[in-house]
Amino acid sequence: MDTLISLLDQTRVPVAMSPETIFVAPLSLVEATVADARVSHLVTLINGETLIDTPPSIGQDRHLRLAMNDICEPQPGLVVPCETHVAELIQFALEWDRQAPLLIHCWAGISRSTAAAFISLCALNPETEEHALARALRRASPTAYPNRRLVALADQVLSRQGRMTSAVEHIGRGQLAEEAQVFSLPAGHAA
Repeated sequence: MDTLISLLDQTRVPVAMSPETIFVAPLSLVEATVADARVSHLVTLINGETLIDTPPSIGQDRHLRLAMNDICEPQPGLVVPCETHVAELIQFALEWDRQAPLLIHCWAGISRSTAAAFISLCALNPETEEHALARALRRASPTAYPNRRLVALADQVLSRQGRMTSAVEHIGRGQLAEEAQVFSLPAGHAA
């Protein structure tokens, strides 16, 4: 029984020490992360058939839903990430008041959500070097494998001239996993 409790505790997150924190989680841990981290804003990047309800503690206007599949090239019957998705994400991140944490999730917490976290960090820290932000992402999550299409689109939107793409290529694929652990990143980084 103690082993089971220990394993369950590992999936929970402590209350954020700073309201200026970005959490990343898989879909299975959204409810627990919203409660444990007391997040005020939520970004959902998942296919249109799986979109979740907005948690009661988060207002509808503080839940961005981006319906897309985790693909990098167009495929019949699937929604490829596009510039509109990226523009909406950047706008949402920039409008986040940082009075309480932001939670970003996808299905597994590995690809779309880690790309969105990296994009948000780049948008919120325009003077910070992309490789430093990518390394912070890798330190926070050994399984992160940011969706390359989302990053490439954001690279253009944020006028980072290929540096975002280079940075995520540099950190590599990460450890293989079916689902990531919840992790957090400080929203503000020194230049």
